[in-house]
Amino acid sequence: MNDNFAHRAAEWDSPEKTKMTELFVAAMLQQIKPVSTWKALEIGAGTGLVGMQIAHLVDSIVFEDTSAAMLDVLKQKLTENSKAEIVHGEVYDYTRKDIDLIFSCMALHHVPEIDKTLQHLSTITNAGATVVIGDLRTENGSFHRFEPIPHRGFDTDILSKQFKRAGFEVICTETYNVLSRERTEGVVTDYEQFILVATKL
Repeated sequence: MNDNFAHRAAEWDSPEKTKMTELFVAAMLQQIKPVSTWKALEIGAGTGLVGMQIAHLVDSIVFEDTSAAMLDVLKQKLTENSKAEIVHGEVYDYTRKDIDLIFSCMALHHVPEIDKTLQHLSTITNAGATVVIGDLRTENGSFHRFEPIPHRGFDTDILSKQFKRAGFEVICTETYNVLSRERTEGVVTDYEQFILVATKL
């Protein structure tokens, strides 16, 4: 498995990325109230910047990521008492049907097959489970400097229909943040970040 983040993992936890994850968690907690008995799963957990903010609100958490280097940084943050499981691989590698909360921040646009992924989420979640996605609204590809990633953001109307087909009810989609980035010299572009909340029917 190619580790595209190996060279960036050690410096990943920058103030900028920490602030971005804090905004996502704040938006998520405005929409849902985690329960202390829940088992959660984070897709694209990276170094745990989001999941470590949620871990104390649930009973246990599964951190999934394809980057071994990023997960190595995460492991250094866990204690002996952490009720955490590490999955190095794709989300499809987690197959137990016991998840109450799934969340992901700025990772879904790296996932090639959205319909397949959502169908899998439906199979590993309990009835009434909650899924929270934070990602970019449709952009022109400049956010990743036109690198060949699977998705240049998302049209939330289309994404909502994909969730519905997979057996979820979308509760809300709204913009929670705008990232301003200079991807071309002298040109600052605004990228909207949305949050989508869905429940399993």
